Amino acid sequence: MRKLTILGATGSIGASTFKVVEQNPEQFSIVALAAGSNVDKMLQLCKKWQPKFAVMADINAAQKLKIALASTHPSIEVLAGQEATCQVAELAEVDTVMAAIVGAAGLLPTMAAIKAGKRVLLANKEALVMSGQLFVDAVKQYGAELLPVDSEHNAIFQCLPSDIQTNLGHCSLDEHGISHILLTGSGGPFRYSEIESLKGVTPEQAIAHPNWSMGPKISVDSATMMNKGLEYIEAKWLFNAAKPQLKVIIHPQSVIHSMVQYRDGSVVAQMGQPDMATPIASTMAYPKRVPSGVSGLDFTQLGELTFLEPDYARYPCLKLAIDACFEGQHITTALNAANEINVDAFLQGKLGFTDIARINEMVMSKVCATDSYSQPLDLESLLEVDKMARQMTNQILRECKL
Repeated sequence: MRKLTILGATGSIGASTFKVVEQNPEQFSIVALAAGSNVDKMLQLCKKWQPKFAVMADINAAQKLKIALASTHPSIEVLAGQEATCQVAELAEVDTVMAAIVGAAGLLPTMAAIKAGKRVLLANKEALVMSGQLFVDAVKQYGAELLPVDSEHNAIFQCLPSDIQTNLGHCSLDEHGISHILLTGSGGPFRYSEIESLKGVTPEQAIAHPNWSMGPKISVDSATMMNKGLEYIEAKWLFNAAKPQLKVIIHPQSVIHSMVQYRDGSVVAQMGQPDMATPIASTMAYPKRVPSGVSGLDFTQLGELTFLEPDYARYPCLKLAIDACFEGQHITTALNAANEINVDAFLQGKLGFTDIARINEMVMSKVCATDSYSQPLDLESLLEVDKMARQMTNQILRECKL
């Protein structure tokens, strides 16, 4: 039986992880749960799954949870803060960590799991976007096992030879006859909208994804296709891909989750329903297969599968990420930080939808001009770049009074 810590337990990835555990109760048990500030949701999860540890990033939320559990579940130890989140990621009795904390906040807990040699199910793409080579090198150095959860990267993973699967980030695609990694994306809710109309997009419209059920931040990233841009950067590091080997394709139906094109002309694709329980089950049980609770495809009911080139005028955030990918680690770290701030401002109604890309680009330009941050050599330096980029973004937001 695999013993789990779930980081980001109250989010959409957490919900899909519990769905897989429910399908396979004899194969998985939950030792620890960690979340941000959603006390009500965490309380429900604690009562149902009865973990040994429950961690809230927010100290006040942890205190409320502790009081709520005191009379009914006193054996659950409630902890608070980032250090505690890192502690449950490296527990000796845990062998598998679902890393699903959204954004930069997930980096240190995920690295803690890696340094403890765990099987890390990586749903937090920002951790790899921020730390790149340091991340994949740490996996090798500490003997951790890295399995990608994002539907696209999990699809690619399933289409690769086994020796690449067991040595992510360090194998040559050329030596295995691979010509291209093909990342598919739905194009989000505005793929057919007039570009001029995007200025008026509301948060409610942006989070209404046509295919996937996701949290608000990731849904907005999908609408701008920054999500695909971050996945492009993640794919570079996971699969040790050169720029000519990475391609993005719009696939509105979200049936083919990504593809690998080989030198001989073969294309291997992974297909399935747009449900995150499928890639999660794949990583949780790897190399075995277990029920995910998701029905298989009925090919007689699929209809057409269509594919489009991405339009960078519609998706400037995607172009920014692709440009940043091979410019240096400091640029992708800064882009991720700026985007987190700008998406949050948009969700609060303080920033226009198309201004997200505009300010992201302004921050990237400022960071490019700052030579002192151009060669981050360790995690502390990268966290400093992240902090600096957030400060720049907030300053621009204040100056523009958007």
